[in-house]
Amino acid sequence: MPETTPPRLLLTRLFPPNVEARAARDYSVQANPTDKVMSGPELAEAAKGFDGIMCAAGDALNGQTIAALPDSVKIIATFSVGTDHIDLAAARARGIAVTNTPDVLSVATAEIAMLLILTACRRGGEAERLVRARQWTGWAPTQLMGITPEGKKLGILGMGRIGQALAKMARGFGMEIHYHNRKQLPAEEAAGAVYHPDAEEFLGSIDVLSMHIPGGAATRHWLNAERIARLRPGAIVVNTGRGSTVDDAALCAALESGHLRAAGLDVFDGEPKIFEGYHSAPNVVLLPHLGSATIETRDAMGFRCLDNLDAVLLRGEAPLHPA
Repeated sequence: MPETTPPRLLLTRLFPPNVEARAARDYSVQANPTDKVMSGPELAEAAKGFDGIMCAAGDALNGQTIAALPDSVKIIATFSVGTDHIDLAAARARGIAVTNTPDVLSVATAEIAMLLILTACRRGGEAERLVRARQWTGWAPTQLMGITPEGKKLGILGMGRIGQALAKMARGFGMEIHYHNRKQLPAEEAAGAVYHPDAEEFLGSIDVLSMHIPGGAATRHWLNAERIARLRPGAIVVNTGRGSTVDDAALCAALESGHLRAAGLDVFDGEPKIFEGYHSAPNVVLLPHLGSATIETRDAMGFRCLDNLDAVLLRGEAPLHPA
């Protein structure tokens, strides 16, 4: 029998070695070893003749790009849970399947949220910068006094998989768990967490706010000046969800005034560019979008992408994780 040609797969970014090795095993791959981020027109041009695209957050797969994709493209598998960078309606109109990577990065992202909570509470960012700048002159009874998480009320905005994983970790530090969600969780999922149906009442009840809501127009600047004012004086804000959900100017103003004790951010609106005020705020911990950045998690994300690509391109089946 004649040997069949494997489907052609475009990799828009440089993916983990184990992921790229599996892709090369099963597909005719066009890789991106320099990890150059392509513009929309460049991506559409690069996709000519390809059956599938494996992309990542930040790729310009808007309506214009998707309209310009060749008819050969059957599936776009994104190396992310979020799909903000993809015009899903445009893809649907063209009959292109879009898949994402749910379930596999919840614990890793919750770990970063917990890291930010601990670092913000204990002023770890300021302390590290002090030592690195050779300005530490020795131990002092009142130096860089933070607060302990133990006994504090952690408010989780968006009690999905990541929020529930964070709640489990935070309980180990003696924190009391509260949450605001579109709907109340079943008792077995809430595991004793206090539900607040009203957002404003929720904000006024907590010491630490950890944000885990999706992006998009409906949640843009959800945490604005008015809602920040509802938080208790000395509260801490942590965001590992979407940068667009925070009004950066309002958050910086609350930090500068002292209404907020500290903030910890792993995501930013318009990243990698970030709001200028964050660069000079001493009581902010800034991370470069590390939420899923473990070897185990990134491999699992890539394999989930490939599982979806295999279903559509190798077996002619429906995708396993449609977005």
